[in-house]
Amino acid sequence: MSLFNLAWARKTGGAFVLRIEDTDRARYVADSEQQIFGTLSWLGLTWDEGPDKGGPYAPYRQSERLDTYRPYVDQLIAAGHAYYCWCSTERLAQMRAEQQASKQAVTGYDRMCLGKTREERAALPGFSETPVVRMLIPDDVEIAFGDLVRGPVSAPVPDDQVILKTDGFPTYHLAVVVDDHLMGITHVVRGEEWISSTPKHILLYRWLGWQVPAFAHMPLLRNTDKSKISKRKNPAARLLWFREQGYLPEALVNFLQLLGYPPADDDSEVSSFEEFVAGFDWAKVNTVGPVFDLDKLNWLNGHYIRSLAPQALAERIVEHLRFTGVWADPSEDEVAKLHAATPLIQERLVLLSEALGKLAFLFAADAELVVEDAARASLPENAAEVLDAAASALEALPFWEHASIQATLRASLVEGLGVKPKFAFGPVRVAITGSRVSPPLFESMEILGRASSLARIRALRSAL
Repeated sequence: MSLFNLAWARKTGGAFVLRIEDTDRARYVADSEQQIFGTLSWLGLTWDEGPDKGGPYAPYRQSERLDTYRPYVDQLIAAGHAYYCWCSTERLAQMRAEQQASKQAVTGYDRMCLGKTREERAALPGFSETPVVRMLIPDDVEIAFGDLVRGPVSAPVPDDQVILKTDGFPTYHLAVVVDDHLMGITHVVRGEEWISSTPKHILLYRWLGWQVPAFAHMPLLRNTDKSKISKRKNPAARLLWFREQGYLPEALVNFLQLLGYPPADDDSEVSSFEEFVAGFDWAKVNTVGPVFDLDKLNWLNGHYIRSLAPQALAERIVEHLRFTGVWADPSEDEVAKLHAATPLIQERLVLLSEALGKLAFLFAADAELVVEDAARASLPENAAEVLDAAASALEALPFWEHASIQATLRASLVEGLGVKPKFAFGPVRVAITGSRVSPPLFESMEILGRASSLARIRALRSAL
């Protein structure tokens, strides 16, 4: 939602406001606010006003605005649009269970407290000392409204929604309406799960004599089996997961743009946020929940990785390793080695998190290099002869750089021993990397250095 809110604000010259809606204290998580700041900043979705930046309508945390909401609650009660409800949680649970058992067509609060004084209600069962405040939904409530994405929309008939809880905190429904009005919000962009609440919000706007904003309800993402993505079942529903996995923010933003609405053609799939803003149109948004295609995201991430300059990519990899704690405090030598090796893996890299695994042999101590069983089994019968010749030739090499290493090994193994080129370097690759498949061999040996390269060749030779 932030992506589309920001795109519309930039398209129209408006302001993108970040507000922390933390009135549901039962679901409050202490570090969630910092995660929001960090994730949006990482994605480059910068806000104009917010708790950390201030602005003309501060404070921007709803928990710090409680005195703002109460006068509007009192105003609604005085006008007969809201009333106190003293029903206990046990009484409400019993009411819902009975409604469910009887399969009533109309469910919701039964208005037991409506029109009663505190004393009258206290004489009845299921009384709670501290009341909530509920909206009084009129019988002729209008349930149809216009939506920027969907056109005319009809929502279910709402019940008497709680707008002020026993702890003195407003519910989302009241707080968001009050804050949107006071902060000058003209467009409300949110998920389609809020469609059913929109008639309640429109009622509050009208009761309070305020202009109703435009609404845009975005479709919800779906799994490949078309089910709704759940944070409990799918880690990809949590934005921080993408950073942890090693996705580039520009790739994820591009992917989210594609999920919002498909491009005109395949050639337009890769696009910047600036291009997205320039062509932004609510009419393009698909009302059918898009399928979360991780393969498409991986393709985009690979594209953006390959488009980076090698040194810029190396810096991204180091930052990722630090963020995930894999490299909490890398040495200068480790960072330099990663920078040197990044061009070797850039073309095959899909995630930043894959980099260290592909280059693990460069960071392993010579004595601790593990030779994979499959790699050892692939060695030819003349592997000992090949390794002896390679070590002898490389030891006398005057300049340790990849072109010289390649030329020397070719002369020694292909021309000297008569081994076919496609087989000549296999034993050396296994000795250097411990694997049959690796980044370019000769460039890897240059980075590894003469001493380590020779030590590994001799170690494998002695083990045969």
